[in-house]
Amino acid sequence: MSKNQWSSKLGFILAAAGSAIGLGAIWKLPYVAGTNGGGAFFLIYLVFIIFLGAPLLISEFIIGRKTQKEAISAYRSIAPNTYWHWIGKLGVCTSIILLSFYSVVGGWVVNYFLRSLTGSLSGLELKEYQQLFGTIISNPTQAVAAHLIFIFLTIIIVQGGVQKGIERATKVMMPTLFVLFIFLVFRSLTLEGALEGVRFILMPNFSDVTSKTFLFALGQAFFALSLGISTMVTYSSYLPKGESLPRSVASVVGLTILISLLAGLAIFPAVFAFGFEPTEGPSLIFTVLPAVFNEMAFGSLFIVFFLALLLFATLTSSISLLEIIVASLTKGRNDLRQKKAWTAGLLIFVLGIPSALSFGLLAEFSFFGRTFFDLLDYLVSNFLLPLGALFVAIFIANKLTKEELYNEMSQGSSITFSIFKLWYFLIRYIVPTAIFLVIVLR
Repeated sequence: MSKNQWSSKLGFILAAAGSAIGLGAIWKLPYVAGTNGGGAFFLIYLVFIIFLGAPLLISEFIIGRKTQKEAISAYRSIAPNTYWHWIGKLGVCTSIILLSFYSVVGGWVVNYFLRSLTGSLSGLELKEYQQLFGTIISNPTQAVAAHLIFIFLTIIIVQGGVQKGIERATKVMMPTLFVLFIFLVFRSLTLEGALEGVRFILMPNFSDVTSKTFLFALGQAFFALSLGISTMVTYSSYLPKGESLPRSVASVVGLTILISLLAGLAIFPAVFAFGFEPTEGPSLIFTVLPAVFNEMAFGSLFIVFFLALLLFATLTSSISLLEIIVASLTKGRNDLRQKKAWTAGLLIFVLGIPSALSFGLLAEFSFFGRTFFDLLDYLVSNFLLPLGALFVAIFIANKLTKEELYNEMSQGSSITFSIFKLWYFLIRYIVPTAIFLVIVLR
């Protein structure tokens, strides 16, 4: 079997789900939901994932498996002598930008995880946790060093290839992540006063909903499913022809929704139980949660478990981002993989240094009222991901015939033509219209 092919359907699903879950579900979703209406935001996010995200995910799977090529070559193969391959180039560029600041947050996780092992995260007050977080992200040496360590971990996994690197790592990380999450959710729900947190995330209150809520929910849905950057085109290009695409999509979307729900149930009940604010923002899991765990019995052990979970989830996403870049550089040549993985990874490390310094040396430098880190995050989540997704929807509905699409979707699957027609209607009309309206009317 080729090194550039998944050895099993489970390996592919776990890798794709790992790419989808990552910091999007565990770090970003709770604080975005916390600052945008809680349950109302979560409901809109779920609607977008099911009716916009899932059809787009099938589209990227179709493009990748049909061509068996990485993103740029895949679009070029379907539409030769056109500019459509720029969708793949946009995806690669977006992945570079995204990983450059994503790995900075990954570095924070590495820093916190190492501190948790030494016990230095125990016994502090909330203000002390806030001060600690501020110290970690503003210290240039710590921020850049942790950023570098995280990039190294990502490179080491990706250079091993599909089976020996990505698949082997995610087969260990993903089951471990689920076990740890269920453990933490159980502990969080058994806290006195936890019900208020459950209400916050599960009972919609639409009074705080604005047009920006829809934009953030759309960006979060695409961020959570790794859509709009053609990661899933690259991952599905390693998929054998006989695998069922609809079942794979259902598995990935289902796992993403489950983890999103578990993240909310692990974090908000604990936050409310101890009287903290859910609107803490990006620092929520680094300041509030350590303080929450500190109030629990065996809290120092729980924080180690949680940070291990967060590190696993962060790595599963970062390896998918680096993989799309490496795949576009190697174009199937495994003899180039190790060299290109290190070249791309170290370049991204350098590009990520301004983001790592955004809370310290470069904190005074702002662009449109945002730090360099915040600007890249806003650009990727609210423009580049939706724009990439819009192009994918337009491309697949216009560059492949209905017959080609049905044949590819039904290969290895018993999907009915009526389900196919529903997907086709969504991807041709509803998905692009919804994305366009959310972007324009925000």
